[in-house]
Amino acid sequence: MRILTLLAALSLGATSAFAAEEPSGCDKFKWPIERERAALTAPDRAKLSTGSEQAALPSSAITLGLVAPAEAKLPSPPERAPKDGTFAGFTGIKAAPKAGLYTISLSSGAWVDVVQDGHVLKPVAFSGATDCDGIRKTMKYELSAQPFVLQVSGAKDNSLPIAILPAQ
Repeated sequence: MRILTLLAALSLGATSAFAAEEPSGCDKFKWPIERERAALTAPDRAKLSTGSEQAALPSSAITLGLVAPAEAKLPSPPERAPKDGTFAGFTGIKAAPKAGLYTISLSSGAWVDVVQDGHVLKPVAFSGATDCDGIRKTMKYELSAQPFVLQVSGAKDNSLPIAILPAQ
């Protein structure tokens, strides 16, 4: 009898865990993602090494090379500790073209920290969905026309397509 009770409890727990997962499919994002998805899947993405610095926002998406978190030398500690076996990296942007709202989109799951003027910025909006080829999550940040650092941690692969675009 105890075994049946335990199995019932485990199956209820598993059902609850699946219900808490993120939505599935490209139509489940909270706002249109066609432009970001096209940028993330474009073949002409610039390949950047972790620690590189850009004079301005790239005009298209980039592919950021990532390394083990201990080797990444992130300028600020990530707000979420990376798990073992994941990758991290960063790139600096000397200046945003103008102050405003920007989307930062990733092709696969990872933690993002945007650091500007010594502060980690909080996204003003977040949307993510699984099972959408080319894009996994997108966030909106209010940036000032000052340098900032984009840090990525907790990525499963050693490179990550990233798009930083003015919000529409």
